[in-house]
Amino acid sequence: MDIFSAFTLLGGLALFLYGMHVMSSGLEKVAGGKLESVLRKMTSNPVLSLCLGAGITIAIQSSSALTVMLVGLVNSGVMQFGQTIYVLMGSNIGTTLTAWILSLSGIDSDVFWINLLKPSSFSPILAVVGVILIMVSKSDRKVSIGNILVGFAVLMFGMGFMSDAMAPLSEMPEFQSLLTVFSNPILAVLIGAVFTGIIQSSAASVGILQTLAGTGSVTYAMAIPIIMGQNIGTCVTALLSGIGVSKNAKKVAVVHLTFNIAGTVICFIPFLIANYLLDLSSMYITPFAIAVAHTIFNVTTTVILAPFARLLEKFANFVLKSDNDVTADVHLDERLLTVPAFAVAKAMDTTCEMAAVSKSAVTDAITLFDGFSEKRAEEIRAVESKLDRYEDRLGTYLVRLFSSDVDEAGNKKIELMLHTVSDFERIGDHASNMVKLAEELHNKRIDFSAEARSELRVLFDALTEILEITVDAFEKNDTRKASRVEPLEQVIDSVIGEMKMRHISRLKNGNCSVEMGYILTDLLNNCERISDHCSNVAVAMIESQHGTFETHSYLDMVKNQSDGSFYDMYNSYLSKYSLSSRTSRSGLKKP
Repeated sequence: MDIFSAFTLLGGLALFLYGMHVMSSGLEKVAGGKLESVLRKMTSNPVLSLCLGAGITIAIQSSSALTVMLVGLVNSGVMQFGQTIYVLMGSNIGTTLTAWILSLSGIDSDVFWINLLKPSSFSPILAVVGVILIMVSKSDRKVSIGNILVGFAVLMFGMGFMSDAMAPLSEMPEFQSLLTVFSNPILAVLIGAVFTGIIQSSAASVGILQTLAGTGSVTYAMAIPIIMGQNIGTCVTALLSGIGVSKNAKKVAVVHLTFNIAGTVICFIPFLIANYLLDLSSMYITPFAIAVAHTIFNVTTTVILAPFARLLEKFANFVLKSDNDVTADVHLDERLLTVPAFAVAKAMDTTCEMAAVSKSAVTDAITLFDGFSEKRAEEIRAVESKLDRYEDRLGTYLVRLFSSDVDEAGNKKIELMLHTVSDFERIGDHASNMVKLAEELHNKRIDFSAEARSELRVLFDALTEILEITVDAFEKNDTRKASRVEPLEQVIDSVIGEMKMRHISRLKNGNCSVEMGYILTDLLNNCERISDHCSNVAVAMIESQHGTFETHSYLDMVKNQSDGSFYDMYNSYLSKYSLSSRTSRSGLKKP
């Protein structure tokens, strides 16, 4: 083996790892949104969780990536630590698929259809199809599928380069002497763990072992301990992802490491017995047999340890006794950025939380005008600070997401969130302003007149409804419900306009003081701004479906709809929220 063969070997390894990365990224894009919804429906059923872990790992072709996701999901509060244990066990089974696919390279037949099963036979076809999809398709999903096909083809070409470079090794005395190191089972386990930890992919590590086995120089006694070590090495990624997270999230990495070490210890003793009785050091292993051994090892360890899942959980709780560092402020986790679909979904959940908090702030502030409470006022002020943190963290997170490889649907959600988080934050600011006004009334021992209070009740009812419609529409992504916001917003503007006119009339008649007028005007202005922000959110939701955020164009469009639905809703709300002592008010007519 000369220097050029070494270059070929390294180049093949680089192509193999790059192909694995491209294929995994494409699979994550295609399946990411579905995986997120599946994880949300996690149950305590162990069998279902095992299947989910295996299925997700097959879908994204990386047990390490799944473990990082679970750490992020636990850290951000989407999942509980206990829910991840069976998923982790299932991921070990799912990671065996790659070895089976790579083992097909050993097929040798003169029959066309059988020979076509060899990856080296069909991967060029996949490469051509993949490149065509990437160059021609406008759909992000089809481009991702193209990346999957090209990634697989690159992976297989890298495998071929490594096989060609390693072929002469079997005849080299130096290589044979090097293999004697692997004859020590404990060293073989350590080498498998260290190498897998370095490249952070057990699937890639097994693939490289299969390539080495293709030289005809690797025995069962060498390969099986390496396979055991590879399962331990894949925990490195989880351990690294556990840095700087809550203790509950760290427990995910602890369970993953404990499970794989325990599985290796359990299977190592039967291996030593089999090696003694059958002399496995004299039996050479094939790539296909490696896939079989890899699967048997992972399935066996899962079957044996699955009944002790709760014991693993208790052990992790013993190692990390306290989770007091988990705070209510932990909403987003950068580890989820490794799978953009998960990150987008979590960001949307956090924005929905923010929307609900802002709505509660306003509804709580309204109650202060019926009876002021310093405790409730302090709680609302604390909520306003919390909304500021929401806006700051979401803004930073969403900008990071924009630089990730997000599909078209994900980009629309990111744009929608960027357009709305500031509105939800401002709603909280106006709720805080309302608290100050209620506090001023309380401290000065003054109150609105009975007539003004009656009018305010109508306005508060309308304000409560527009908030409920807006938040509910946003949480459910219901654009039809969002279309009801703008007519109600204009009715609120109309109610506020009339209340100001009535206040001026009372002021002229001496039934209201100038000081009360200032407070009422400030309160009405805050109510008007809250309804304006609700309108902004609703318009952003509807316009995001079209990929534009032209608010004025949208408002002009809805007011000129031929079916007159906008005006029907406007007149309905106008009738519902009429001021009790008003004179006749004419509604709007359809254009």
